[in-house]
Amino acid sequence: MNKARLSKAETRILEQFWKLGTCSVREILESLPEDERVAYTTVQTFVYRLEQKGALRKVKKIGNAQLFQPAIDQNEYRSGLVRDLLDLFGGSPRVLVSNLLETGTITLKDLKALQNAAPMSKSSRSRGGKGHA
Repeated sequence: MNKARLSKAETRILEQFWKLGTCSVREILESLPEDERVAYTTVQTFVYRLEQKGALRKVKKIGNAQLFQPAIDQNEYRSGLVRDLLDLFGGSPRVLVSNLLETGTITLKDLKALQNAAPMSKSSRSRGGKGHA
């Protein structure tokens, strides 16, 4: 995918494709919760934009319906968003986390839980006295 940014609405449509796999515009529309439903042509516009941006690709046509599938991996997309977010904080995870703490978005309790859930990083192991050749 080229480095085009996706809008919140485009990302929402792409999330449905990740959930459902290969499908049509109609299937995406019908998969949206009632309170998120929009006109068929609106979803169709988002799908075509996502195709132009390289996030979706046409895979087949059945009658008048085009079938699309994700052209980008969900984890790769999320990783790109995290990199972009870090860039806004000078590339520093510490500055980002500090901001999250200051705004109350996360708490120290959340950080402890994350720390306990995370596997030990290479740098933590090397500081722990287990040297590498």
